[in-house]
Amino acid sequence: MVLTASLVACKPKDDTTDSSTSQTTETPETKPTETKPAETTPTVTAAEVLKGYTQEKALSEKPIRSFKEEPDRILKDNTDYVAKIETTQGDIVMDLFEEDTPASVNSFVFLALNHYYDGIKFHRVIDGFVVQGGDPNTLQEDRNTWGQGGPGYQFGLEVRSNLNFDEKGILGMARAQDPNSNGSQFYITLAPATSLNGQYTVFGKVLSGLDVLDKIKKYEAPAEGEPDSMKTVSIYTKSK
Repeated sequence: MVLTASLVACKPKDDTTDSSTSQTTETPETKPTETKPAETTPTVTAAEVLKGYTQEKALSEKPIRSFKEEPDRILKDNTDYVAKIETTQGDIVMDLFEEDTPASVNSFVFLALNHYYDGIKFHRVIDGFVVQGGDPNTLQEDRNTWGQGGPGYQFGLEVRSNLNFDEKGILGMARAQDPNSNGSQFYITLAPATSLNGQYTVFGKVLSGLDVLDKIKKYEAPAEGEPDSMKTVSIYTKSK
């Protein structure tokens, strides 16, 4: 099925996303009013954040990008999860909210450990709004399909009143108009985006690499040019 990941609720009005397909993963339709970028002074390095954590062993040696159903739970009890995204502009380390949004974190961890995200491009990067990626279609030449791919399964929203898009560096799930259409596509806010609150799952937050976010090339598929991409996504854990 086709999955176009975009944030329909907060996407700029002049930037329409076709959501008529059976799956359309969305990025907000009306750009938030509070789009002033946050301060991007690097605070801590990836190495400093990951001190005390152990990298999880991959589930596969090579990338697997098609699955028949949502994975069983692989998250360990009483364990803190963080992810490191190695991009073509540098590393981003994110805390994952495994307790508040277990389904989203479980799926993200599962895909990362199967090398799903290796090489996937950031196909939608809007200044002052979001950096979006996670679509395996970006590995193909036909850019008209970029933003329409997924892992072969979907799962539902995990909206929590204590988790909101109230600052830069918030990690959210991209989905279609159907609230149960979360898949592999995700986005990271470049500024507060409160108009997304209550509509999309917040499942993590950047701990290191806010400055890297600003370096990722502004791009919206199917435009020409070479977008930045994820080299790989690694998962790290430690006991709580």
